[in-house]
Amino acid sequence: MSASRKTVLIILAFFAIYVIWGSTYMLNKIAVSQLPPFFLAAVRFLVASIIIFIIAKSLSISLSITKKQFINTCIAGALFLTLGNGLAVVALKYIDSGFAALEISSQPLVVLIMMRIFLGKKIKTMSYIGVVLGFIGIFLLVSQNQIINKEGQILGMILIFLCMLCWAYASIFVGNADLPKNHFVNTGYQMLTGGIMLCIVSLCLNEPWSLPNVWQTDVQWAMGGLIIFGSIVAFTAFNYLLKEVSPEKVATSTYVNPIIALILGWWILDEQITLQSIIAAGVLLTGVYFINTKRLFKLRSIGR
Repeated sequence: MSASRKTVLIILAFFAIYVIWGSTYMLNKIAVSQLPPFFLAAVRFLVASIIIFIIAKSLSISLSITKKQFINTCIAGALFLTLGNGLAVVALKYIDSGFAALEISSQPLVVLIMMRIFLGKKIKTMSYIGVVLGFIGIFLLVSQNQIINKEGQILGMILIFLCMLCWAYASIFVGNADLPKNHFVNTGYQMLTGGIMLCIVSLCLNEPWSLPNVWQTDVQWAMGGLIIFGSIVAFTAFNYLLKEVSPEKVATSTYVNPIIALILGWWILDEQITLQSIIAAGVLLTGVYFINTKRLFKLRSIGR
């Protein structure tokens, strides 16, 4: 591959993890306006997994995995997708997409604390600064009267926090788990098992199921975007970048995604952006930067 073509691919891959992943909050917000949250997530990941397996077979990639790897993909799928993404989509019924993205951007803070608790990992001075700034940013974000007083806002914030706990623990789990070596196959099995569990949750909650032909046009487009671009294109780009550039550069998506989500939420969904939210974003993302400084920690984003 020529250097110029490789450069173009890297630029396109960064565009995918910056803009596409940043837009998934808006797309989920649009889709959940008509579809039940767990049904929505189930359709997204089941269809995406089938497409991934078809692509893998067309590329002659083996789909065979061991029993232990299958069990581990089930656990990862449950944490990342059934609980993590499922709870996030439920939360979007109550809170703005930009607000959700900002709160989720503090995930590295939660991971750091969990690694200290479960793995006994020492926290460096720069990370301590990041933790303090992160807590200040979160406080500024969630303490706004115009947000707290809205119906369902507190429930939405709690759900986002719970989904962050699931993602954070899943990130630690996959770091040591025996999973399929091929990222494409690994993703496919996680989406398949997570999607099946989302179906079970949806059925247990008696969510109404429907066919795409009765969905509103904007919901159809949103679901298509979540499946093709959010679940397949962006994650493929993410894995490509992990091989071609340093993990620290890939992790910059943590800072860009919430900004993209805020802009799209304001521009397309008419969501309000307050001055305090802007200040909170600056403080929170600065804290995340300090936490990630000189760390080779790869942020897992499969749940987006």
